[in-house]
Amino acid sequence: MARSAVNKSAGNAPGVPAPVDSLSPRGMATRDAVLDAAQRVFERIGFVDARVELIAREAGVSYGTFYRYFASKEDVFRELSTRLFTEVHHREPSAHDMTPAQRLIAANRSYYQAYRRHARMMAIVEQVATFNEEFRQLRHEHRASLIDKTAGAIAHWQEQGRVRASLDPVMAARAMAAMVDHTLYLWLVQGEDADEDALLDTLDLMCVGALGLEMPERASQTFR
Repeated sequence: MARSAVNKSAGNAPGVPAPVDSLSPRGMATRDAVLDAAQRVFERIGFVDARVELIAREAGVSYGTFYRYFASKEDVFRELSTRLFTEVHHREPSAHDMTPAQRLIAANRSYYQAYRRHARMMAIVEQVATFNEEFRQLRHEHRASLIDKTAGAIAHWQEQGRVRASLDPVMAARAMAAMVDHTLYLWLVQGEDADEDALLDTLDLMCVGALGLEMPERASQTFR
C-alpha cells in the first residue's frame, strides 16, 4: 500500500480543511452530510475501528472531499462530541413562576430525554475519553460547564433561603451530576433493567431531596 494511503487511513490530513465560514451553502450541506455519516459509522463500529474511507463511503463522497472539510477522523469526532454535548446540556428556558424544585426537575427531564436520544453516541464518547487525553479534557470541560450552571442556581437558591446553607454548591452539583450520569449510563448504555417512570421519578426525588426542596405533586406527569 502506498505511504500516502497509509497516512490517510490512519487519519492524517493531506491539507488544511476550508474554514467553515468560507463554505457555500452547497459546501455546508456536504460538510453536514459527512458529519452525519461519521456519526453513523462511529455508532455502528466504534471510534477505534472507524476509518476515513468508511466515513467517506457512508457519506457518498470521495476521499478528497472528506479532507476538504475535516483533517482527520479525530477532527470529525471532536465536532460531533461538541455538538452532542451542546444538545444534551441545553436547557429550555424556565417559566418565571416555577419553583426551584420544578426548575430542577424540568432541567433533569430535558437532560434525560436528550441522553436517551443520543445514548449510542454518548457511550462512544465516554469510551474514547478513557484512553484519549484530548477527548477526556473535552468531556471534562463540557461537564464542568454544566456543573457551574447548576452550582450557580444552587447558590442563588441558598441566598433566597430555599436550599440548605450548609451545602457546598459545587460539590452538590458534582454529586448530583455524577449520580444522574452514571444511572443513565447503566440504564441506557449498559442495558440495566429498570422501569422508566420509577427510575426517572426516583432520580428527581433524590436530586430535589438532596437540596432540601419539597417535591412538587405530580412531578413526572408535569415534566415528562
